[in-house]
Amino acid sequence: MNVNSATDTTGTSSSYGTTSPTSSNSVDYNTFLQLLVAEMKNQDPTNPMDTSQYMSQFAQLSTVEQAMQTNSKLDALLSSQSLSQANGLIGKTVSFTDSTGASFSGKVVSVSINSDGSIATLEDGTKVAVGPGLTISQS
Repeated sequence: MNVNSATDTTGTSSSYGTTSPTSSNSVDYNTFLQLLVAEMKNQDPTNPMDTSQYMSQFAQLSTVEQAMQTNSKLDALLSSQSLSQANGLIGKTVSFTDSTGASFSGKVVSVSINSDGSIATLEDGTKVAVGPGLTISQS
């Protein structure tokens, strides 16, 4: 039996179709199953592979993918919560002290949310980060 190296690109073609290379080193379900089927088809009949090891890997892959989906749903939930909280700030009066010790106060007219957090814009155009040190009161 002639077995080529996994990195040998001379001569043989696959009947499993071609996949385009990705910039990621991750393996998804389809790639894992294609590799599993290829290994099972091409295994040495006198020394068959241990399927429990592959099922263990498949279970780990499934767990990781479910965790990634959970993280994505949590991110969406947190974004929705941030928007709801930002909406509650509009029209409120905020006061804060900047790094120089000067105190400011004003009515919030808009709130923008970015990756660093929420930024409230006051009536006079002053922008302030929503977070510790900010006092919020009714107008």
